[in-house]
Amino acid sequence: MKAQSNRPRVAKLPDGQILSVADLPQVNLSRWTASRKLVVVRSVVYGLLTQREAIERYGLSEEEFTSWIKHFLEHGHNGLKCTKLKE
Repeated sequence: MKAQSNRPRVAKLPDGQILSVADLPQVNLSRWTASRKLVVVRSVVYGLLTQREAIERYGLSEEEFTSWIKHFLEHGHNGLKCTKLKE
């Protein structure tokens, strides 16, 4: 039997939309679009995933994901249109 989690199965966004795990992008993406980044950022901001879960699920660095949140908070959806910085 699986242990019950206290994590919500869905998150309600301020505009009334419902975000569920089924709405999350696939794992192992080769290309991140602004729309995909937005879904992941919203899933963390509204409690569907923790930041750690998102980072591990998508193989992101903490720095990269933090920059997504920063750009989203500063510029909205358009802030997520920048490309990943080359290491």
